[in-house]
Amino acid sequence: MNIEVAFAKVLKSLRLKQKMSQEELAHRSNLDRTYISMLERSIHQPTIATLFALSKPLNIQASDFIKLVELECLKAGENHSE
Repeated sequence: MNIEVAFAKVLKSLRLKQKMSQEELAHRSNLDRTYISMLERSIHQPTIATLFALSKPLNIQASDFIKLVELECLKAGENHSE
C-alpha cells in the first residue's frame, strides 16, 4: 500500500469513527466536500495546512494522524521512506 492509499484509508476511518459525513467534515474543516472525497479516494494528497484543518474536527493531533498513516503503510509492508 502506498502512502496516498494509506492516507485515504486513515482519513475515511477517522471520519466514520466520528460518525461524520463528508459534507460535515468539509464544513467543519472549511474544505470542499468534493475535495474530501478526492482525498478519501487518493486522487489528491493534502498539504500540511489541510492536514491540520482535517485533524481538528476529527479530534486528533496532526502528528497522530501522520503516525496512523505510517502504521498503515508498515502494516501493509510498504517502504514509506521513498
